[in-house]
Amino acid sequence: MASKENLSRRKFLSDTGGALALTPMMGLNRLDLPASMAAAQSKTMITRKLGKTGIEIPIISMGVMNAGNPAVIQESFKQGVRFFDTARSYQRGRNEEMLGRVIRGLNVRNQVYIQTKANAPLLTRLASAERRKRALLEELDKSLAALQTDYVDIFLLHAPSNDQINDSGVREALTEMKKQKKARHIGFATHAGARAAQLNAAAKEGFFETITVSVNFTMAQDTALLNAVRNAAKAGIGVIAMKTQASGIVRRLAGAPVNHTAALKWVLRHQEIATAIPGYTNFDHMKENISVAFGLDYTDEERKFLSNRNLQALVQFCRQCETCVPTCPKGVDIPTLMRTHMYAAQYGNFVHARETLDEIAADVGLQNCANCSECRAKCASCVGIADNIRDLKAMYL
Repeated sequence: MASKENLSRRKFLSDTGGALALTPMMGLNRLDLPASMAAAQSKTMITRKLGKTGIEIPIISMGVMNAGNPAVIQESFKQGVRFFDTARSYQRGRNEEMLGRVIRGLNVRNQVYIQTKANAPLLTRLASAERRKRALLEELDKSLAALQTDYVDIFLLHAPSNDQINDSGVREALTEMKKQKKARHIGFATHAGARAAQLNAAAKEGFFETITVSVNFTMAQDTALLNAVRNAAKAGIGVIAMKTQASGIVRRLAGAPVNHTAALKWVLRHQEIATAIPGYTNFDHMKENISVAFGLDYTDEERKFLSNRNLQALVQFCRQCETCVPTCPKGVDIPTLMRTHMYAAQYGNFVHARETLDEIAADVGLQNCANCSECRAKCASCVGIADNIRDLKAMYL
């Protein structure tokens, strides 16, 4: 008999209509492509320098997080992608393993750049700086084994708080892994409401070399964030954009897709952003995303999409601004719940959704919503918080 959670997931996918289930793992067999894709590109990709790291890469890279087909990674390299983003937690380690097998199978380790991450929230469970240091170094060793490599080009703290960014054990670990040449460069990935302040602090201090940050067209009026991105780039930090397509679904248009090329161009027309890491899972999306690397001029259709005055309300992308938190009588961690909902609804990645949910402290977690008949939390960006929490309760409570 199917479990309640599995039934809820099935109904959830049916109701939302926008989620894309992960493609089953496939072997590294020869890939038969349409002639239009098999032909080599005749134009040159736009490349940019990644801060002061000395790395220069195409403006389109690959977020591997949701990918389940190794052949998509393989073909991405053939089409010119050189930077691949993964993490220890993605698909419970299998994402790194898949990427490692592809890179090793192609024998191109010296031609690509690999970025991986360790979840910073997990460090809070460790009582001492020394234990946090050891844990972070151990996470890197696990990543290296999974990726079948002696080093990663960039190692990131994933979703750190300000305390975790400044923790002495964390900093000692990051310094040590560079000294051991297991990580060429270090940084952090942030989608928190405090990300502008985190970028500005990093720019002023100079410890971190790269920052991966959520940036997309729904943030066009977020001058604090965009100025912080400029400040970081000016200070020589390599800025990498994630969540560039605002989760990919225009939810109030019956599951109609975001114009992905328009979304990517909007991000990359900000010259201070070195590259974007859109997360694609199939060949059509791969081709669509990579096409942006050859030119950033808008088409008429792209201009029309971006000029929609109601676009932010239609997309309902949670910008993680945290202004909703004080409006909840129980102080629930709504931003992380909204991110969990995105992983489940837009990405169809229930494993990562479950892991993200488990990272939330119990006193501000989803269980505190169990007895609420009416959600009072309010969003400043038109996100349907009550509807999303209802979905999460149906799946996980």
